[in-house]
Amino acid sequence: MLLDVQMPAYTHIDDLAARARAALARLASCEVCPRRCGTNRLKDERGFCRIGRLARVASFAPHFGEEPPLVGSSGSGTIFFSGCNLACVFCQNYDISQQDHGQDVSADALASMMLQLQDLGCHNINFVTPTHVVPQILEALVLAIDDGLRVPLVYNSGGYDSVKTVQLLDGIFDIYMPDAKYGSDDVALKYSGAPDYTHIMKTAIKEMHRQVGDLIMDEDGVATRGLIVRHLVLPGGLAGSAEVVRFLSEEISPNTYLNVMAQYRPEYKACRFPELDRRISAKEYNDVVRLAARAGLTRGLAIL
Repeated sequence: MLLDVQMPAYTHIDDLAARARAALARLASCEVCPRRCGTNRLKDERGFCRIGRLARVASFAPHFGEEPPLVGSSGSGTIFFSGCNLACVFCQNYDISQQDHGQDVSADALASMMLQLQDLGCHNINFVTPTHVVPQILEALVLAIDDGLRVPLVYNSGGYDSVKTVQLLDGIFDIYMPDAKYGSDDVALKYSGAPDYTHIMKTAIKEMHRQVGDLIMDEDGVATRGLIVRHLVLPGGLAGSAEVVRFLSEEISPNTYLNVMAQYRPEYKACRFPELDRRISAKEYNDVVRLAARAGLTRGLAIL
């Protein structure tokens, strides 16, 4: 679907500062993500994500390895946050997500990063692993928008998002890009330590789609608004891909832009699980692509 470039959603929001204050208040007994740890992050206490009052940033830069509708000709302006509310044993960015490498940043510094990426010509600001730092992002957005931020915002999460937090973002984010990691709660608990993952993921994605709809691109194929879903193929069908594609096709939209990802490799603690201690085969990947295509999910698919 093509559409003329529009101003980002947040340019029409007049209560962003109030929403930022409401989000920050949720840090006092943290309930920002589904874990609801209850720690007082305003006093720099740490819960499951190990991040306190300030967001921690591992890196920010134009990125050309994201989905083509995000990258365009000038790259996606990625800001990689440290810490995570998941504990994936195969995480390829474990130094950031589990070992928390990075620097704590103030709202001013985070706003400055957004503006620098915009000045470099990036098509969007892509918040990678934002789930546990939504209040800090909103706090910084107030400053960045006042200083001239005008590119679309991407919410790039692991899919383990509180629907109440996502509802707070209605009208602020233009593009949602969650993972749909698993089709089975037992597998999600075993490999990511995420109770009730499938229900939480499905509920969050439904709300994301309600807000932004199917992916819309401009005449250059650059995303301006909508939903992109990522699904990483795991060895031996462990990701439960059949249930994931069924859910997306039947409960979200057959027009969903789905990136079936082939880059699984055994990283971090995967070697402790024999079933995860190998790369996937081309057949395993192509089988999932064909499964998605049969369900009508053809946008974003590629055969190896």
